[in-house]
Amino acid sequence: MTTEPPYLSIATEIRGRIQTGVLAPGDRVPSTRAITREWGVAMATATKVLAALRQEGLVRVEPGVGTVVVDPRQARQATAPALTRARIVRAALELADSEGLNALTMRRLATVLDTSAMALYRHVPGKGELVRLMADEACGEVPLGPVPGHWRPGLERAARWLREVYARHRWMAQAMASFTRPVASPNAMAYTEWVLAVLWETPLTSSQKLHTHLTLFAFVQGLALADDLEEQARLDTGLSDGEWMEQNEPRFDAMQSGHPYPLLDAVTRDGGFELSLESLFEFGLRRTLDGVAAMIDETSG
Repeated sequence: MTTEPPYLSIATEIRGRIQTGVLAPGDRVPSTRAITREWGVAMATATKVLAALRQEGLVRVEPGVGTVVVDPRQARQATAPALTRARIVRAALELADSEGLNALTMRRLATVLDTSAMALYRHVPGKGELVRLMADEACGEVPLGPVPGHWRPGLERAARWLREVYARHRWMAQAMASFTRPVASPNAMAYTEWVLAVLWETPLTSSQKLHTHLTLFAFVQGLALADDLEEQARLDTGLSDGEWMEQNEPRFDAMQSGHPYPLLDAVTRDGGFELSLESLFEFGLRRTLDGVAAMIDETSG
């Protein structure tokens, strides 16, 4: 007796949801990560599930949304768009946004686009170049606008703009992590140029201006990496931050009872203490800008 591969049985179950109307045209079907959690299978198996459903014409990738159920009436009328570099980059962005940068491979992307990996290589030489194009696309989505007349609101806008880019594309923190080997992205370089323009009329030296830019960049980058790691932890454990703390509270209590930490207790005892990456961003941004202000005052003297 032949046993049906796991991905086919899962595809059959999702197909049943579509055919019975549980999943209507336009509804999102479970993502690869959702499939791994719900059915307890590997990411490769989850990828085959969605590929099988796409090959049947039941689902398609909708930019900015994910994989959705196809309307049969539209499916009969639809024609496949031409494969272009712009379409490849946009599909890669969507894949990395929904599943993470590690899930992005040329083979996986070819499956999403219903083409062959060889066809992708005619437009993009490899994953490294593809990630560079993706980073450039992400940095060019929202303009920074005109340079403010004062350095402080300018640097604040630059930090918030960068944080929003990372919030839209969490994989960016990993892709842009190197400082000594930066991604050759015209839009990222335009961001650096914008920040230097903000600082240009200050009395800082050229080296101080560049280091100020990179210090602010590193601060936002570090929190973005933490954002990405925490989101991955939520997906892996299925627990919210509050649920995780509640589950691990006995362990922390045991540690504190065996090895008292009076100063830490004093900080957290009165009225409780809530830490979020957003509050850490706001606090750190203010203190960083305060430091730049002190340096400018000292330099001008």
